[in-house]
Amino acid sequence: MRILVRNGQRKHKIDSRLFKKRLAKILQALEQNPCELSVLLTGDRKIKKLNSQYRKVDSATDVLSFPQDSSAVDEQGIPLLGDVVISVETAARQAKEHLLTLDEELALLAIHGILHLRGLDHERSSKEARLMQRQTRDLFTLIFPGRQPSGTSNF
Repeated sequence: MRILVRNGQRKHKIDSRLFKKRLAKILQALEQNPCELSVLLTGDRKIKKLNSQYRKVDSATDVLSFPQDSSAVDEQGIPLLGDVVISVETAARQAKEHLLTLDEELALLAIHGILHLRGLDHERSSKEARLMQRQTRDLFTLIFPGRQPSGTSNF
């Protein structure tokens, strides 16, 4: 399993090693091994630009997912899952609303993004939204036993 994390923001201190361990735990729980996952931690300005470019929505968002074609592999034949982009600025604001730490909010957004990479989409149907929400909560509890998003979180 190859997990690439690039911290492209400087406003908030992130423990990239711990974040990668949590990503690995998520992928293992989803039986997504072997695979390659790329995660970019960025700010609102960069994610707004990507959101506008790829989704035609001219505003910042918390997380974007860019899945690879299901047949995409690297030079060793390892499946390329795709890319997840997370705005740490937005995550910090949402963490307060969701009564979470920044680390917990980043994990929550990573889970959400990875589930999108695997083909789930909460906007497609209410049934899929419930499935995605259940899987998100199960994975979050796996990483943070006894914790659940609350406050205004709809995950």
